[in-house]
Amino acid sequence: MRSFEQFLNDTAEKGGCINSLFEERLFALVGTLEKIAGPLAAENISYELIGGGAVMIQVNRVEPSAVRLTKDLDIMVHRRDLERIKQVAARHGFSFCREARNAPHLIFTGEKVKASQSTPNPPLRPQHLSIHGVEVAVIPVSDLVHMKLSNNRDIDRVHVRDMDSVGLVTREVERCLPPVLQARLREIRSQE
Repeated sequence: MRSFEQFLNDTAEKGGCINSLFEERLFALVGTLEKIAGPLAAENISYELIGGGAVMIQVNRVEPSAVRLTKDLDIMVHRRDLERIKQVAARHGFSFCREARNAPHLIFTGEKVKASQSTPNPPLRPQHLSIHGVEVAVIPVSDLVHMKLSNNRDIDRVHVRDMDSVGLVTREVERCLPPVLQARLREIRSQE
């Protein structure tokens, strides 16, 4: 990954302009993501970036100007890999705690985070995408939309709107949703 300073210099040389506050935060997130994704991939531990980080990367591939930053990173893994993940994390300077606002969060595939979640988290089927030169395993759009509609928090509805506004929520994605989630999508679209 190139440094933030290199990015600024490259942009200036091309005569471009940037929002330095936004880009600096984005570089910090991508740097953290690189510290997580690299070791997991090197250890052959399956994972997917989910949540706001996944929305950010998926939207960025279609319309970079529509990207919304996220405050943290959510990583979905298999529960059976948790002990290995703890060992890898410790070797790379991460430690585990129950609650931390701006830290990476682990979410488990096939489980519900809260009882109010409509459906369990989907299986891992990562897409390998890149942001600022860092390759990451990212949840596919169809699964991401499903998770966001299933959780149905305010931020989830905002993320669905973001993806829909750049054309990521296609008819095909919509058809794959169970009826209760199709209804939630229609409700979100009716409030625009």
